[in-house]
Amino acid sequence: MNIFGLGLPELIIIALIVLLFFGKDRLPGLFRSVGTSIKELKDGLNTDTTTEKPSVTASATPVVTPTTNHDPEPTTSQDRN
Repeated sequence: MNIFGLGLPELIIIALIVLLFFGKDRLPGLFRSVGTSIKELKDGLNTDTTTEKPSVTASATPVVTPTTNHDPEPTTSQDRN
C-alpha cells in the first residue's frame, strides 16, 4: 500500500500525530466536516459543467469602438485670437 509515496508506517505515524493534536473527541467531527467539504466541492464542480452558457458566436457586422479625443480642451474662436 503506497499512497502519495507514503507507506503504512508513515501513515500510522501521521494518524497518531493527528490524534494527539486534535484529540479523540474532536476527530469524528473533523472527518465529518472534511467529508462534507469534499462532497460539496464535487457537487459544485459537477453543476458548474452542466450549467455552462453557450459560447458567443461572431456576428457578421464588425464592432466599431469610438475613438478618444486627444485634445484636452476644445478650442473656441476666442482662444485663437
